[in-house]
Amino acid sequence: MPHIVLHLSGQPDAALTRRSATAIADLTQRVLGKKREVIAITVHYVPHDSWIIGDVPLSEQGRNAFHLDISVTDETNTKAEKAQFIEAVFETMSGLLGKLHPVSYVHVIDARAAAYGYGGRTQEYRHQHG
Repeated sequence: MPHIVLHLSGQPDAALTRRSATAIADLTQRVLGKKREVIAITVHYVPHDSWIIGDVPLSEQGRNAFHLDISVTDETNTKAEKAQFIEAVFETMSGLLGKLHPVSYVHVIDARAAAYGYGGRTQEYRHQHG
């Protein structure tokens, strides 16, 4: 774990998808200390006409945006680590997308260990049987 959902403004772009996923995985490993082999990322694209900030679509603003949700096991990262991650993701995506709208969100979701897992096992189970 963790699982990451990344929404990018624009049309699907395989090269951007790969660069973005790699960059986010790097940050997740380096800043949050997560194991690379269990980082799962899905990337979705939203057309500029369908991404609206302040009642105005990005297509009219000439801007790009992203939204990232990352689920991590509760109490495995400090407030400082999460703040550093949010800042680093914003800087990284700004470099990848260009003309980034400041209203691009990163949501670190602290999930309880007993309510989250992969491979049919909760993180609580892994902790107790590790």
